Amino acid sequence: MPLEDGDPVRPRGRQVNGEVSGIPRLRGMGDASLRGTTAPGGSRTDVMAEGWEPGTALGDGNVTPGGAPQRACQPEEALMTELSELVQKVVKSSSWWERHGTDISILACSFLLLPAGFLCLRSAQAIPFLAGVLTLGVVHHTLTVKGSHLASHNALTESKSWSKVWAVFFIELCSAFTVEQATYNHVKIHHGYTNVIGLGDSSTWKLPFLNRYVYMFIAPLAVPILTPLVALDLLRHVEWKAALRTLCCMFLGFYCHYWLLLHVSGFQSPWSALLCMLVTRSLLAHPYIHVNIFQHIGLPMFAADRKPKRIHLMSLGVLNLPRNPLLDWSFGHSLISCHVEHHLFPSLSDNMCLKIKPVVSQYLKQKKLPYNEDTYSSRLWLFLQRYEELMVHAPPITELVGIQ
Repeated sequence: MPLEDGDPVRPRGRQVNGEVSGIPRLRGMGDASLRGTTAPGGSRTDVMAEGWEPGTALGDGNVTPGGAPQRACQPEEALMTELSELVQKVVKSSSWWERHGTDISILACSFLLLPAGFLCLRSAQAIPFLAGVLTLGVVHHTLTVKGSHLASHNALTESKSWSKVWAVFFIELCSAFTVEQATYNHVKIHHGYTNVIGLGDSSTWKLPFLNRYVYMFIAPLAVPILTPLVALDLLRHVEWKAALRTLCCMFLGFYCHYWLLLHVSGFQSPWSALLCMLVTRSLLAHPYIHVNIFQHIGLPMFAADRKPKRIHLMSLGVLNLPRNPLLDWSFGHSLISCHVEHHLFPSLSDNMCLKIKPVVSQYLKQKKLPYNEDTYSSRLWLFLQRYEELMVHAPPITELVGIQ
């Protein structure tokens, strides 16, 4: 799918400023569309987005973005296998601090900043009060975005038991969402079928009835309100025990925040406390929405029965943004500058995604595969210019050619 004005709808598979401007047609790569996938609380799913672990190589087919097949120099599954082995070496040579400690320390520091944030809100002066709003806003997004994302991928710890505990804490208590639905929709569907039309194509972020300016600049303010409402609706699809647990965690998270604003920050009325909750919880909602659409929508889209193999699916359909201190801290490297690495190896922590970034980027470029990168401002301008095409109309399906 083209990303530059003036490009034809399907040019000849090249990259312009880090954006894929055209993709060749796919032949002879008929993957099954969606085998055995069911909603959480149902039976099972055959999607193995989280299947990579250190020491396990994921095999994939061999496609070049320019349409020319890579000759018999490498078997079909050699690319992902070779890349997995390179990444495995980096992981094995890394300490626990690099694998988990750095990200855990960021989350711990965020917790330690909470008292300062609530106490700053007691001040009648503008600067300390705004400092409190900023602190609580950043802490909220660090816990709900970075913490929930790492927990959903079991990237916080190597213990399965603790992984479940942290998932409930960050996703349900902090984020007001249900673990089962978050894991299913994000890990199984979005990661398993990245940019596959009707499955992992990020269509859940589209609101075609809104115009571009409302969607990009006003609607994000409603994220703190819409998130629990969507979560409550999705509780219909989980077992009653999970639904009850989620309801209790959601209520506890909201009430704790509200109680602290009243009794620690000194707010005099419930409405002022609720308004402060809305402001702090929506402080980084704009980049949160933007990041979720910038890194997938506008890149190649595929039909479920004609999608390429994993390494090509992720290199074509995922984009990295530049590093940003605020977003790196609040959202994590895997959602900002290492999103390609995260989609290839989703069980790795943010810090490990950053560490393997040179290995992955060098390997993909060496194999003539796309390694999509673009700036935040460039993507914002692109979406404002082509909002109707990218966010309202159904995107065209990419076809790859030259596959032997």
